[in-house]
Amino acid sequence: MNLQALMKQAQSMQKNLMDSKAKIDAMTFTGNSELVEIVINGKREVLSVKIKTDTLEKDDIEILQDMIMIAFNDAMSKLDKEIKNKMGSQAGALGSFL
Repeated sequence: MNLQALMKQAQSMQKNLMDSKAKIDAMTFTGNSELVEIVINGKREVLSVKIKTDTLEKDDIEILQDMIMIAFNDAMSKLDKEIKNKMGSQAGALGSFL
């Protein structure tokens, strides 16, 4: 295989990875706990936080903080799974893009 063909193949792989990353960036992922729902995008930005106040007592602030953390981690886990499904082992090639 000559160098030009290798470069062309590498450019094609890079384009495919970037296309997959753009699709993931446009997606949303919802994480849930008993008291909280968090929505993030594929860029790992929090888009919304909903507190289910009908089940919340004023003394439950510490529990609420834990529930926010659980919901956020749930959404991040879903995002990570989507990245792995769409990009597989090639995701490491993007490095800081993820």
